[in-house]
Amino acid sequence: MVLVIVVLLGLLVVAEYFWPEKVVRAEENVLALLLATITLVSFAQVIARYGFNTGWGGALEITRILFAWMILFGMSYGVKTSSHLGVDAVIRLFPKPVFKGAALFGALCGILYAVILLKADWLQVFGADTKGGALHYWDKFYKIGIGLDDLRYPEWFQEAFGVQERVQRWIAYLMLPIGLALLAFRCLQAFVQIWRGQRELMVASHEAEDLVAQNKTVTEE
Repeated sequence: MVLVIVVLLGLLVVAEYFWPEKVVRAEENVLALLLATITLVSFAQVIARYGFNTGWGGALEITRILFAWMILFGMSYGVKTSSHLGVDAVIRLFPKPVFKGAALFGALCGILYAVILLKADWLQVFGADTKGGALHYWDKFYKIGIGLDDLRYPEWFQEAFGVQERVQRWIAYLMLPIGLALLAFRCLQAFVQIWRGQRELMVASHEAEDLVAQNKTVTEE
């Protein structure tokens, strides 16, 4: 899994270098597709249950999984687009060099947060008695091969490919290590951009003031 993540991040770097707009569009399409699927499944389940007294037993589980995928994938997109809300009222009072240092510290905390959740074993170098993380968690489910509670493969799929009845948990949890790796990568990107002066903060700030400034003439007109 580590090798897969490294390859994916490498491909992402190359794609962003040559086709930055297409990468943004692809990320937005993934989030839109996840949200649309959640909405469609939920709507169909309500109609089936209350209109025809039937339904799909795995509807709730798949909506929970897709919602988790949307959150995990959306975390990195939010960092990339500075969409995460943040309170910067205090650090705005600091001198410019101190403000930049605080912004860099925030980005560094984001990197450490994602890396620790991804794999915490490296903290043992600093004397911390800890291990595990998303990679360890996913790898355990991959080796065990247990299935989800309600989400099952169609019978024709089971017969055609000889798979087990229930969808494996490692498939459902695949976005956990990938999402955290993307978050760490985007936080690292933000750190570099702040260092170079290409952006101020990793989070959204003063968006209300910007909107007011942009639309202050609307009421006058």
